[in-house]
Amino acid sequence: MDQEQTADAQIKRRRNQRLGALALAVAAAGVAAGAYWVLHASHFVSTDNAYTAAEVAQITPAVGGTVAEVKASDTLQVKKGDVLVVIDPSDMRLALAYAEAELERAIRRVRSYEANDRALGEQVAARHADEKRAAAQLASAQADFERAAIDLKRREALVGSGSVSGDELTRAQNAHAAARAALDAAMAAATQVRANTAAAVAAQEANATLIARSTVDTNPEVLAARARAEQARIDFERTVIRAPMDGVVAKRTVQTGQRVQAGVPLMAVVPVGSIYVDANFKERQLQKVRVGQPVVLHADLYGSGITYHGVVEGFSGGSGSAFSAIPAQNATGNWIKVVQRLPVRVRLDPAELAANPLRVGLSMTAEIDTRAP
Repeated sequence: MDQEQTADAQIKRRRNQRLGALALAVAAAGVAAGAYWVLHASHFVSTDNAYTAAEVAQITPAVGGTVAEVKASDTLQVKKGDVLVVIDPSDMRLALAYAEAELERAIRRVRSYEANDRALGEQVAARHADEKRAAAQLASAQADFERAAIDLKRREALVGSGSVSGDELTRAQNAHAAARAALDAAMAAATQVRANTAAAVAAQEANATLIARSTVDTNPEVLAARARAEQARIDFERTVIRAPMDGVVAKRTVQTGQRVQAGVPLMAVVPVGSIYVDANFKERQLQKVRVGQPVVLHADLYGSGITYHGVVEGFSGGSGSAFSAIPAQNATGNWIKVVQRLPVRVRLDPAELAANPLRVGLSMTAEIDTRAP
């Protein structure tokens, strides 16, 4: 009996020792977990709701026309400046030739204005000379008239005494009438000359306004024609559509022979070398997140064996639901609070991205170290 009691006591003692050791282990694990959380884990926030994105360039023509050649297809790697699409340049070439001809005609027209100005200046000088000659002729006709009037008066006074014959009186009267007609003609000629001078001066002033305060190169007509020619030249150059950046061609919809209009999307260029990550964190996770904090990322494409390092670049202006096509109406009576997610943009290391390329829309996991200020 004593032996059985002794054995039971030993069993209980060993069980209590084991339970105590287990309790100590659990307590130690709890303390270690708490210490790990306080000292390390609490400074990190992570999410698997993250996806790669990029500023995709839509390729649209600036001029309409018929597609003569398509030199890019989906998945093609292109460099900035590479030719993607060629639009038939025939119409644009003709428009450019016409605009250049119009420019040359405008230059010649302005030069003719300058030549006319010189010619009109000479005409005005000639009209002023005509005015002087007409004035002299008028003065001569006035003198002849006055002399004929005096001769007529003298003969009329002598008619009664018989000193002047009737025939001589008639000649004096005729001379007076002729002098009067000559005076009237001289006056009319002087008036006409003054009118011609005024017309010449007005023509010179009208022509002068076309070239006032300008040279051939700065004349408004030439500037307008040159602008039209430059626009035609730009439109001609725009028949060749080039890649605006390095990237991969995607979403090609254009075919050779297709008639396209300005502004219609033809394809897209994805700048895979500038891909970033939009990580959607829960709103409660963002209390300590700041711009510039380091981020560790993994892509589902490569698995955990490849690690990307990035930096928090900024925060979206609103949650995804706020920018949805039909945003939630939280003011209605059927409202249920849902934890929102805010997109956080993460800039990737270009060297790591070049070593392990990504594509738009791939799934990522992101972990932010919030210890950085």
